[in-house]
Amino acid sequence: MSGLPDKDRRDAQSAEAPTHNAMEFFDKPVNEFAIHNREEFVMATTQAVDEKQLVRYRVENGVAVIELDDPPANTYTYEMMRQLDESILQARMDDDVHVLVLRGAGEKFFSAGASIPMLAKVDPQFKYYFCLHANETLSRLEQTPKLVIAALNGHTVGGGLEIALACDIRIAKKEGGKIGLPEVNLGVLPGTGGTQRLLRVIGRARAIELMATGRTFSFEEALEIGLIHYIYERESFWDEVMAYARQFCPPNKASRAVGRIKRAVVTGAEVGFGEALGIERELQQLLFTSEDAKEGLKAYVEKRQPEFKGK
Repeated sequence: MSGLPDKDRRDAQSAEAPTHNAMEFFDKPVNEFAIHNREEFVMATTQAVDEKQLVRYRVENGVAVIELDDPPANTYTYEMMRQLDESILQARMDDDVHVLVLRGAGEKFFSAGASIPMLAKVDPQFKYYFCLHANETLSRLEQTPKLVIAALNGHTVGGGLEIALACDIRIAKKEGGKIGLPEVNLGVLPGTGGTQRLLRVIGRARAIELMATGRTFSFEEALEIGLIHYIYERESFWDEVMAYARQFCPPNKASRAVGRIKRAVVTGAEVGFGEALGIERELQQLLFTSEDAKEGLKAYVEKRQPEFKGK
């Protein structure tokens, strides 16, 4: 991406793991990369995933932290997507997890999207199934009935932004990097949900213009157009993100109600109005049977703060 600062470009190119150089996404045509036999590539990457953890997962006080970790730019491969998928399922099934936070390892990149060297080495069928699985993974993230926050700690471009768009809340680090969908510069479109999710966030006209030009821009501009929700100071960025996330965990909030609000909105937006109202009623009925609903009503009558349990 020509829009990246020169200093960040040099930092990315000099990092320890140049095989996934994000700048290749913007500066090199695909045909400059060697094309290898698909079976050899799959075998090599399968062996690599046995040796390297590409997605790191931990739980802190009810918050599942999912970190994309493939320096220098946290570009994703099929193997990383499989690990991300597994982390999403792990957080979804854990009753002690109430909020998910996604971030990139390091300070320069959230993610620069799909690994272009990987895509250059595989045949069209592999590309198709790779994109299909990535779409399924992000849909699973979007449909998980727990709040998902993207902590944009660095450049968020291409598929990296598509991951962030599948999250519910996007919080960026002040002057932390560029954001955008520059896939048109490779002769393709944002194929992991970008065309559909971006228009739903910022509107059709602006989404088309940004994707057609392939322009990348600052987090500050992204805040102005409603693409991200908040910008936090660099020095306190991570602490503020975690503090924001914890407000949605028990005992502060009824996390089950938060999750069902998300489900009502996400699913309801894709069906007719009458059907959406039906979804809302059914989810409300489920919440009426929860311990937190009983506690919330009781606390209101007793004029005290509720102590929610996420049950």
